Amino acid sequence: MDINASLIVQMLVFVVFIGLTMKFIWPPLTKALEARRKNIADGLAAAEEGRKELELAEIKSKEQLTEAKTQAAHIIEQANQRANHIVEEAKNKAREEGAHLIQLAKNEIEQEYNAAKTELLKQISTIAVAGAQKILQREVDKASNDRLVDELVSEI
Repeated sequence: MDINASLIVQMLVFVVFIGLTMKFIWPPLTKALEARRKNIADGLAAAEEGRKELELAEIKSKEQLTEAKTQAAHIIEQANQRANHIVEEAKNKAREEGAHLIQLAKNEIEQEYNAAKTELLKQISTIAVAGAQKILQREVDKASNDRLVDELVSEI
C-alpha cells in the first residue's frame, strides 16, 4: 500500500475537520439535543402532574357531589318534616275552630230553643187565659165545656 502525500493531506484535513466539528459544531448540537431531551422530560413530568391533578380533581368532585346529594336529601327531609308539621298544625287549628263553631251553634240552638219555649209558654198561657175567660163567661155544662176544650186544643 502506498501512502502518498494526498492521503496524508486528506487525513490531516479529516482530523482538522473532526477537531473543528468537535469544537464548534458538536457543543451547540449537544446543547440542542440536551435542551430537547429536557423539554420532553419536562413535558412528560407536566403531563404526569396534570394526570395526578385530574385524578385528585375527579376524586374531589365525586366527594363534593356526594356531599351535595347528602345535603340535598337532608334539606328535602327537613322540608317534608316542616310541611308535615304545618299540615298537622292546620288540622289541629281547624279541629279547634270546628269545635268552637259547633259549640257556638249549640249555644245558639239552645238560646233559640229556650226563646221558642218561652214564646210557646206565653202563647199557651194567653190561650189558657182566653179559654178560661170564655168558660167563665158562658154557662158551664158538660157539652159546652167539651166543645170549648176542643176549640182550645185545636188552637194549640
